Amino acid sequence: MALTNSQYDCLMRQYEQRQLDNENRLRQRFEEVYANLPALREIDHRISELSLIQARKLLDGDENALAALKEQLHQLFREKNELLTSAGYPQNYLELHYTCPDCRDTGYIGNQKCHCFKKAIIDFLYTQSNLQEILQKENFDTCSLEYYSPNHIDPLTGRSSLDAMKTALSTCRDFVDDFSSEFHNILLYGDTGVGKTFLSHCIAKELIEQSFSVIYFTASQLFDIFAKNRFDKDEDAQMDEEHIYNCDLLIIDDLGTEFSNSFTSSQLFICLNERILRRKSTMISTNLSLDDLKNLYSERVFSRITSAYTVLRLTGDDIRIQKKLMNKN
Repeated sequence: MALTNSQYDCLMRQYEQRQLDNENRLRQRFEEVYANLPALREIDHRISELSLIQARKLLDGDENALAALKEQLHQLFREKNELLTSAGYPQNYLELHYTCPDCRDTGYIGNQKCHCFKKAIIDFLYTQSNLQEILQKENFDTCSLEYYSPNHIDPLTGRSSLDAMKTALSTCRDFVDDFSSEFHNILLYGDTGVGKTFLSHCIAKELIEQSFSVIYFTASQLFDIFAKNRFDKDEDAQMDEEHIYNCDLLIIDDLGTEFSNSFTSSQLFICLNERILRRKSTMISTNLSLDDLKNLYSERVFSRITSAYTVLRLTGDDIRIQKKLMNKN
């Protein structure tokens, strides 16, 4: 998931274009204001001329030039602001307007990547994946309850598959609505093909559109990154792991389909625990039962999940099979 050099260059070109666009819009605002307020153009000319005159005085050794310049410039800028506001313009109308004021659209604050650049990396990589197309098809708007029967009763809970899906759908919507103000995690488990991955896509689409950083991995992909970082000291994997811990929402799909061992168990605990400590939300889907989760990943993983996650069980007939039967008919 780390950026290649070409991907990084592509992102930086986007930031450079953003800066050019901002400067172009500023020039257009100047042209507009000068056309409507010729007096303001004259003030700007006076500011430029005055700065040049006083600079020459400073070079000639006039010690009072700087103080005099500050006083005169202060008066001219006040006149300029009064002229702007009296004409109905905002006071900062003739200043550069940044998309991200924190980094001023450079992508960096000092030597550190700005939060907007970190999000741009994740969004860029998300766009590069096939999930972008999937999210257009699988979202809350396309979610249908027609595949869930009120007559299919889960022997474990005594609830119908329809009731279980209604509860899960409501919980997922609330998860999205409260995402910016409350810290929650979700575990979806149950039968194969009953909409667990679909619901994770619904949440991903909504949060991405709200400018939250979302990363989606199958369990196999996730543990492959951890292994490359631990055993191969892979730089890309190291960067990927940083994103995994810091993204707003991490989606782990099909937990239990990977090759499980003591390494995957320990890494899963580290990942989940670290994200809980950082108050970063995680969503997990699995076909495993709760007992299988405990047996496969250890008591401490199971305890961390059950204590910090909303656990939702989905049951019913495989929707993919239902769709195939409908198409045949």
